[in-house]
Amino acid sequence: MAEHEVVTDAVPTAVDDPCAAPAGSGGCGNVDLALNRVFTLLGKRWTGMLLGVLNNGGPAYFSELRRAVPGISERMLSDRLTELTEAGLVVREVDPGPPLRVSYRLTEGGVALKPALTELAVWADRYLPESALRGGC
Repeated sequence: MAEHEVVTDAVPTAVDDPCAAPAGSGGCGNVDLALNRVFTLLGKRWTGMLLGVLNNGGPAYFSELRRAVPGISERMLSDRLTELTEAGLVVREVDPGPPLRVSYRLTEGGVALKPALTELAVWADRYLPESALRGGC
């Protein structure tokens, strides 16, 4: 746990963090910091789909991921994979070749997301109408 966090009832709150301010004081005191971290990363477009592809299909090459997620540009795919790698959810492996190929696989932390992703899919099937999806794949 970071030095600036304290634990109260197993819910982390940050000291000197505007989000730790009491509700009504202009801060976001009711925000769970762990959920904030999760949705800061996973709430970005394409990220959840990439994790889903890697969770369901195992390691994949860049070109396979590009085909598996219709509509994502190569630049955006590269950016999202870099973010997931930096977050410790994905490992980038370079195959020596020739030809030189780069594959991506989930780390233990990435694999641990599978039950949560599965539950989100079940929830979406039950409660989220398809009409709520505007312009996505």
